[in-house]
Order: sequence, then C-alpha cells, then structure tokens
Amino acid sequence: MKLGQINTLEILRETDHGAYLVDSENNEVLLPNRYVPNEFKIWDKIDVFVYLDNEERLVASTDIPYITLGDFALLRCSQVNDFGAFLDWGLVKELFCPFKEQAFKMKPGGWYLVYCYLDEKSERLVASSKTNRFLDNKALTVNQFDEVDLIVSHPSDIGWNVIVNKAHTGLIYKAHIFQDISVGDKLKGIVKKIRPGNKLDIALGQIGYRNIEPNAKRILEALEDNSGYINLTDKSDPEAIKDQLQMSKKSFKKAIGTLYKQRQIELKPDGVYLVKS
Repeated sequence: MKLGQINTLEILRETDHGAYLVDSENNEVLLPNRYVPNEFKIWDKIDVFVYLDNEERLVASTDIPYITLGDFALLRCSQVNDFGAFLDWGLVKELFCPFKEQAFKMKPGGWYLVYCYLDEKSERLVASSKTNRFLDNKALTVNQFDEVDLIVSHPSDIGWNVIVNKAHTGLIYKAHIFQDISVGDKLKGIVKKIRPGNKLDIALGQIGYRNIEPNAKRILEALEDNSGYINLTDKSDPEAIKDQLQMSKKSFKKAIGTLYKQRQIELKPDGVYLVKS
C-alpha cells in the first residue's frame, strides 16, 4: 500500500461505511461511501489515492489530488493557523505546510510552488515551498542537448529558475525567453549547456540546427492560420517577430531560409507567403 500515491487495489468487501480494498500483500484500506462506484463486483480493480484522514487513519479516495508524493505543483493556500498553512490539493483534507517549510510566509489566497514529501516523524504527507532542498545537481542524470521536462520555479535578475526532470535545478536566461511564463508552468526544454559545477543552462525549444524544424513548423502553422500570409520579413523588428511567433529574429531567419529552400514559402518585400500546392 503506497501512501501518497495512486494504487490499483481490489474491492474486498462492502460495509456500512464503504468498501474495503486490498493490495497484493493483503493490506486493507477503507474507500468511504462517497467514493464507492454505483456498480461494482467483489474483486473488481480500482485506482485510488491513499492518504491519512483527519483522524490519522489510512483511507482511499477516487479523487486524484493535484500533487502526489515526490512531486511538485502550484497550490493555493486556503487558510493559515498557529502551526502553518493549509493548501488546496483537491481532497477533503487539505495538505499541511508547516512554517519551517515555507520559503516565504504563506497567506490565504496565495499560490505557491511546493513539493510533497512524507514527514518521517509524523508519517504525514506535508508540503514544502523550499523546493531547492529536494533538488540536486551533484550527480546529473541529463546530458547536453537532452530534451527535458521543466517546472518554472522562480525569477532571478538574469532569467527564470526551473526544475529539470523533477531532479535538478536549471536556468533560462531572459534573452532566450520568447513567451510569457509564470511560476508553476510545465514546459518542455533542452539542456543547452552544462557549466562548471553542473549548472544547467536551459533553452525553451531546441538548439542550433535542431531548432530549425519546429520553428519552421510554427511559421507554416501561422501562415495557414492567416490565409497564407504573415507581414514579417528578415528586416522586421525583433519584437514584432517575438510577438507574432514567440521566437527570436535569428531563429526566424533560419526557419524561413529552410522553408524557402524547400519551396514551401515565397519571400516578398511585404512579408512571407505560403506557396500554394
């Protein structure tokens, strides 16, 4: 029975309080009546989230929370008491974040990027907004040019800090950002460079020649969405290109060069035209 995770269990028996579920090692857990399916058979399999209820009893739910054990998510603070904050994670019992685990003091209504872990002393699932302490760059599991999953963490003077593959920290420089991003956004990226100290430079998109194909596709999609024409040229202002296509002028020029060689577009003084097949 995996606390804080999704378990596939079998329905063992029905009682007045709900249905008891069992795992492969004969561990049992109650699925309260509110979550019991209208129709089921004994030994049917069901996916449930297992956690501790308000009385610290093991309980199952068919509601899937916004965050599970060992994961990161952006959650809303619903209330604060003398011990810490309570976060809405999609379940009846809210997720607790003690004061000692708050990077900044949480306030009701605020949204915070947190990590969910199991507190060894209380055996409770708790949250921490001190996310960096759950990340480590000492032993990297990524290489240069690898595609990675990103979670936007927090801004800095030179860009945005990101969580890489839920394991490492990375940085996207301001100059390489051509779209609006916010804390908690989940994005795809590329390891652009690994600097001394295993510091990761991350790019949104692919690098060098790898970048031509997706940007070319984006331009083709923009042309199709605008009746085969976009009012951009290689002399257009970089901000105009960024606003319309969310890419740099350099990437735009490379992409239209590729499309032109493939005879998919025409380049005219007033813009780019899609070649009609």
